[in-house]
Amino acid sequence: MQTVPAIPVVKPFMKWQWKQFDELGSSEVYAILAARSAVFVVEQRCHFQDADGFDAFAWHLLGWVGSDHARTLGAYLRLVEPGRKCPEPSIGRVLTIAAMRAKGLGREGMRLGLVRSSELYPGLPVRIAAQQRLERFYAAMGFRAASAPYEEDGILHVDMLRAAGP
Repeated sequence: MQTVPAIPVVKPFMKWQWKQFDELGSSEVYAILAARSAVFVVEQRCHFQDADGFDAFAWHLLGWVGSDHARTLGAYLRLVEPGRKCPEPSIGRVLTIAAMRAKGLGREGMRLGLVRSSELYPGLPVRIAAQQRLERFYAAMGFRAASAPYEEDGILHVDMLRAAGP
């Protein structure tokens, strides 16, 4: 019996960009809100207040696919400054749009988020509120459970902490 060679995952060209809320243009804010709505509200059927007041105190990582004239927001996360949502910096709203999944973009975005956090807030751990089904994904990046599972927006979550450093 012959084995079929695995088809390599082709990582699309992604242009990563960090911006603070006040630096975002209207088309960028629209792309962020559309992606967050598509993933969290439509796909995951979460009914929650997305405009939670923390965007203004966060760095936003935007992962663009395509040219500047025809670009799509393929991946996103926000890094909220310490003392706003949690005592430590927190990463949240982590997403990859459906068409771009299984290409390592979520892992790359999280890596960039952790590096940025260590640059901006050296010596501080990072907190996330992870969907419980993704606990192993985040554990592989050094996060450890810091709470019992709890339900948020109809989905089981667990708070996780990662020690300081990239």
